[in-house]
Amino acid sequence: MLRLQSLASSSAIMLIAAVACARGAAAADTSAGVNGAGPGAATAVEEIVVTAAKLNAARAGIQTQTGASSYTVDAAALAATPGGDNTLLDQVVLQAPSVAQDSFGQFHVRGDHNDLQYRLNGIILPEGIAVFGQSLSPRLINSLKLITGALPAEYGLRTAGIIDLTTKSGVLEPGGTAALYGGSHGTFQPSADYGGRSGGASYFVSGDLLNSSLGIESPDGSAQPLHDHSVQWHGFGYLEDILDAGNRLSLIMGTSSGQFQIPDRRGLQPALGLDVNGQVSYPSEALDSHQRELTHYAIVGWQHAEGALNVQSALTTRYSSLTYQPDALGELLYNGIAQRAFKSDLAFGLQSDASYRLGAAHTLRGGIYAQHDAATSSTASQVLPVGAAGLISSDVPLDITDGDSRTQWLASLYLQDEWRALAGLTVNYGLRLDRYRAYSSGGQLSPRLNVVWKSQSGSVLHGGYARYFTPPPFELVGGETVAKFLGTTAAPSVQTNALPRAERADYWDLGFERTVNESLTLGVDSYYRQSQHLIDEGQFGAPIIQTPFNYRDGRIQGVEFTANYTTAVFSAYGNLAVQSALGRGIEAAQFNFSSTELAYIAAHYIHLDHEQRVSASAGAAWRHGATHLSADLLVGSGLRANELLADGSSIPNGAHLPAYVQVNLGASHAWQVGRGGDLTARFDVINAFDRIYEIRDGTGVGVGAPQFGARRGLFLGLAKAL
Repeated sequence: MLRLQSLASSSAIMLIAAVACARGAAAADTSAGVNGAGPGAATAVEEIVVTAAKLNAARAGIQTQTGASSYTVDAAALAATPGGDNTLLDQVVLQAPSVAQDSFGQFHVRGDHNDLQYRLNGIILPEGIAVFGQSLSPRLINSLKLITGALPAEYGLRTAGIIDLTTKSGVLEPGGTAALYGGSHGTFQPSADYGGRSGGASYFVSGDLLNSSLGIESPDGSAQPLHDHSVQWHGFGYLEDILDAGNRLSLIMGTSSGQFQIPDRRGLQPALGLDVNGQVSYPSEALDSHQRELTHYAIVGWQHAEGALNVQSALTTRYSSLTYQPDALGELLYNGIAQRAFKSDLAFGLQSDASYRLGAAHTLRGGIYAQHDAATSSTASQVLPVGAAGLISSDVPLDITDGDSRTQWLASLYLQDEWRALAGLTVNYGLRLDRYRAYSSGGQLSPRLNVVWKSQSGSVLHGGYARYFTPPPFELVGGETVAKFLGTTAAPSVQTNALPRAERADYWDLGFERTVNESLTLGVDSYYRQSQHLIDEGQFGAPIIQTPFNYRDGRIQGVEFTANYTTAVFSAYGNLAVQSALGRGIEAAQFNFSSTELAYIAAHYIHLDHEQRVSASAGAAWRHGATHLSADLLVGSGLRANELLADGSSIPNGAHLPAYVQVNLGASHAWQVGRGGDLTARFDVINAFDRIYEIRDGTGVGVGAPQFGARRGLFLGLAKAL
């Protein structure tokens, strides 16, 4: 715990330093304005702004989405949606095509479980352990881009979706906001952000605190879940120094913390018939389990842009931890085991990407990435002893400790060429090499090919092929020693525990987009993926920790339809996606399954538990002067559940939960308050029709407990421009 406190204090010191720098720079800007520094000072500021914009454009040019499918949300669009930047990041991404909602703040892109990579200004943020909390707040977003499909060679390791966030900057968006937001579910959320510049240096800092009585999804669909309080906070700082017209240094710092009560169901009693120190009953309302999640990260970057050459290099670090504290007596009676769990991961990364314009027809891109992780996993369990006849031999719990520490190395490099072969025809081809060494090891040389054709009439046709290589999520792999639990109430029926393997996949994508007129754009996109050692994750046991495992074979396919309409005062969008996600043969972490499940899945393709056959989203926003009205819609056909048969057996993931519809509404109005900036009031209604819908019912492969979507919430907010 000393280590966690030290890291938290360090992050707090960094943020305080950033705020102090911000105040000093703001004072410098104000002083220059008051003293009337004259046209020379104004020209210098304009040059800095122009240079920053050029460097941003050059940075964007290092990456290419040629042939991939991308969905973009900018800060203005985010502010116009119900909830605005007071929502969590997953609620923003859910508006994109083929994104399915899940419990614990998770979401799934194109039928994959959690194969997502996060980037800040193009720099990969190493993966963390967080399940409930989201370490990236929408307040730091200038724009969000979800990139998926057959990805160019620069994208690897995590490939279902690339979530690339461009952060706000004090150069282009000086000033800030202080806000207060709250309402239903005990929500109280103060926040503030501010950015500014002094000479070539600029900064942006933000922070928020969220206090809620709906920290995790309700397990019973009630409007006021029992024992579900949560306190979360986020801090972020971005500093940059434009050294000259072609060079920039930057520093990104972020921290988040979340404390969660695990919600209780009402009216239950233990059903295993266990006796612990003479106690056999325990009302479910009395269970008192907690989970804490921490994340701290920092990125130091340098960008060089001169002529045909653009380069961005960065050093990154991220520390994340998860601590689960059980209700020892209650969980032992209900589950036969009460387990305190701790996991942590400290990662360091090095990334360098470059592009070089080789004449009018060719742009070469290449880069390297290296990462080192050190992970610790430990558990302290209480169980009851079981004798040879299968009977409990004592009501006095046994203590079993387990865990280990491991390291991981990742290394990647790529080279690709964007070739403008003909007028309107672009071909992007390349190779990517990935290797890793951790619990298991492996590597792959992966070819990539994308073709895009643009007609003069506004039609765009794209197609691509990508070979993917995905190492298992190292920070989630557990070191559980199955043999330690034999002869106890936590003994698994299957004792095999093979380690997860890297997934290898072939991915095809074909899409078409048509610009009907200056306001309306229509699109369709299809994809097919065939995998060996398909990686999935499940929540097995009471601690809310995802555990990775492999299917021997996997097949995922789908089609998406999109529409966007935009005018000066009105915008609307709609997405519809249909998908199928299948897996066959469990070949890792088998002790989490029953022998019956393993036998069935070995012989049959089953639907993946996170498959949602039909997903849809839509939204509209209208502006009249300083008034904004908005609405958005989420529709899902339901995630998977076990199908019960007449003979009492079941087919894993053979059924799906009922379909659901969620409608959100928002309204805001801004007033000019003297020279002090705008005062904006907003009113949001989330799940306006109070639709009760089940995200999980507690059955299905790797599904731990039932969860329901949030009931109707009414929220008010006030934000003052600074």
